[in-house]
Formats: sequence, structure tokens, C-alpha cells
Amino acid sequence: MNNYGLYVGGEWVDTEQRFDVLDRYTGKPFVTISQASKEHVDLAVQSARRSFNEVKLSPHERYEVLSKLSHLVRENAETLAETLVREVGKPIKEARLEVKGVAGNYEVLAEEAKRITGEMVPVEANPGSENRMAFTLRVPVGIVCAIAPFNYPLSLMTSKVGAAIAAGNTVVLKPTQQSPVTACQLMELILQAGLPPEHAQLVLGSGSTVGEWLLQNPDINFYSLTGSTEVGEHITRTIGLRRCAMELGSNAAVIVHKDADVKKAAIACAQRGFYNAGQVCISIQRIYVHKDVQEEFIEEATRYAESLVLGNPMEETTTLGPMISEKEVRRVAEWVEEAVKQGAKVVTGGKPQGERFYLPTILTNVKPDMKVVCEEVFGPLVVIDTYEDFEDAIKATNNSIYGLQAGVFTQDIDLAMKAAREIECGGVMINDTAYYKVRNMPYGGMKLSGFGKEGGKYAIREMTEEKIIVLNL
Repeated sequence: MNNYGLYVGGEWVDTEQRFDVLDRYTGKPFVTISQASKEHVDLAVQSARRSFNEVKLSPHERYEVLSKLSHLVRENAETLAETLVREVGKPIKEARLEVKGVAGNYEVLAEEAKRITGEMVPVEANPGSENRMAFTLRVPVGIVCAIAPFNYPLSLMTSKVGAAIAAGNTVVLKPTQQSPVTACQLMELILQAGLPPEHAQLVLGSGSTVGEWLLQNPDINFYSLTGSTEVGEHITRTIGLRRCAMELGSNAAVIVHKDADVKKAAIACAQRGFYNAGQVCISIQRIYVHKDVQEEFIEEATRYAESLVLGNPMEETTTLGPMISEKEVRRVAEWVEEAVKQGAKVVTGGKPQGERFYLPTILTNVKPDMKVVCEEVFGPLVVIDTYEDFEDAIKATNNSIYGLQAGVFTQDIDLAMKAAREIECGGVMINDTAYYKVRNMPYGGMKLSGFGKEGGKYAIREMTEEKIIVLNL
């Protein structure tokens, strides 16, 4: 069985302690990964600091590395996609789309590496400062620790690592134990692209050990996490005053008004509720439909849900793959059973299929305090509730501890703008679901969905410091 090692101090390192990575469809190991010790973690950070201090890449050099990396991702697209299928369980067509997006993201970040600018500050407008001139510079923060989750391991690692490189930082990659292989393959491509050998480090191991050692290392300047709210809270408590960007939990809502294209909205919500088996931070979970179009919406959403094909995610015909673990299947099943006992109605699905799949599920007659409504399901489940007054739909959307993104389907521009202003989320998508994200837009949440932004220049801004320069002429 193939083993992937750590990359620390400019070289690949195998360790005696190894961890089995499971094929999500078969449930059997398909590769092993080496596990880092505290000494490996400390060496990785020391190496990253040394490279940051001694090797400075110009904006054009960063552009060249990231452009080459985009090209290499495209050259190795099918290998990366097949790895995603095995370690995550997503269907091969979805995996190919993730890889395609990653290549495009490196292109965007390559261009942004050449566009990092400050601004003029009119200090001369202040009495006594008439002979002064001021401007700002943006400079790298130093070492970035990139922590990525299991569901989009390649895409989310790219958002962090690519931005860190573009900004002129060095970076330590820490993938999840559940899907670390694409991060190992990405590390190989990063080196092939010409990044200085100690500018990036890869450490492998559990969050409770390797993750903790990274948090406790005082020489790391910035932490970028995509993960649960609980992990985000732990990180912010541990790292103190050091900077970070936290992209955390969500239970994304969509409002479908009576003037919307109901069929289009229903299919879009179902697609984005069950994509990647619902294991996406902006996966559609709560849908508020105007009572006048409820029946049509449920009918269309149900038709789509029941058309999905569960099976081997490596097969082209499969449209819904397994969940990340049997434990997660059992958890979703327990939440649905609890909701049904509390009065929810199962329209379709509502049960596991085997040990690793959960049927795409639609629930109605739900209440705000049910787990399937107020917590993050992270599984192939959507709940549908109704409203009469648009104001009530906005209030229901905001009745959440989370605030990542939301969607609104309406042809009324006044209602659309009202929603845009009043919905408490980092992004509001009009005539689309909450599940919309492109590479050059700011992406991040409010409330317990976190803080800080990813995406193009917005991520680079997070990973740089602003300096004021004042000239006394």
C-alpha cells in the first residue's frame, strides 16, 4: 500500500507511525500517511521562518509559481479527481469540477499577486502637516498555517495556500486525517511549480496532537481554518492575539417567494442541498417557501431528490456518493428520527441505505427548535417551511446562530433589496441559492459562521499587514 510522507525542512520524511486513509465507498484503506511528531511540527515552523526571512519572492515570481501550479493541476486533473472520489466519496463528475475550480483559482491568485497595493492618505489636509505625504503598504504577515476540512480538501487548501503564496508568506499545510491525500499530491505539484523548497511545509496527523502543536507554536503569524464552529472557537481561544480567518458552520437558508420561477428554484435548492451528500458549509438546509407555491415546490424538489443515483462514486452515472463515515450516517439518521418524533413529516428519503449512504431527504412540518433546523446537519437533508409575509421569511432566515450565505428567489426588486440589507449573512444571492461561490468574490460569514474573508484579493488582504509610511518633506 502506498504511503505519503510529511514534507518538512525542504525534504520528504517517512515516519514509523502511520494512519490508514479509507476509500469512502468500500470502507477499506487505500493508502497510508505518515504521522508527525512535535519535533516534525517545530522543524516545519522553523524551516518556514527561515525561508520567509532569507528567500524573498517578487510579485512576478509569485505570479509565475502560481501560474505554473494552475497548469500542473490541469495536467494532473484526472489523478486528483480520482483521489477526491476515494478519500471523500464525491461522485467523479463533482470531483472533476472541484479540480477545474482549483486550477482556475490559482490563475486568479497568480494575477492578484501582481496587484497588491496600498493607498495614498491625505495627511497634508491636517494643520501642521502641509509638508507631509503619506501612503500605505501591504506586507506579508509571515507564516500562515492552513487548516482544511474533509469535504473540499483540494479546493479549500488551495484557497488558503494559494493566497498565502500570492501575498508573499510561507505556509504550513495541515489537512484533515479523513482526506489528506490530495494535500500530499498538491504539495508535490507546488514544488514542481518552482516554489522555494522551504516556503511550504506539510504536516500530517490528528487535530488533537499535530493541530494543537501548531496552535501552541508562537512563531506562526496567521491561522486560516475551514471547519466547525467548535474548532474555530478553540483556535481563537488558544492563539490569543494572533490573527486568523475562520470559515465555520452554517445552516444555509433560501427564501422562495410566490413570484419566483418555482420549478427553477426547487431544482436549484434540491441540487445544492444534496451536492456532495450535503456535506458543504453552504449546502442548502432550510427552505422558506411562500404558502401559495408550496405544493408545486415540494413536488419538483421531491422529483429531483428521487432521481438521484446512489452508488460507486467512480462511476459516471452516480450522482450521490457515500457520506464521509458510518458515524455521520448514523448521526443524520438519529436527527431525522428525533424530528419525526417531534412532528416532522418525511416527504422522501428519511433513512440510511446501507452503512455509508443516507437517502436524499426532504422534511416538512418542521419547527425552529428541531436539530434539523437550528443546527448544521451536514448531510443530504433539506427542510421546507412556509410563510405568508416576506418579513416573516427574513426573520426565520435570521433565526440562526449562523450567517454564512443565504439565497432569495423573487422577481420583486424591492423585496430583493430588502432581503439583501436585512438578512444577517456574509453573502446574499438573489435568484439563486446560498450555494454560490466563485474565485474572485469575498467569501466569509457573520455570527458563529466566523470572520475574515477568502477569495482572490480579499484573502490576500487578510494575509497581509497594512503599514503607514509618512514622508516629512
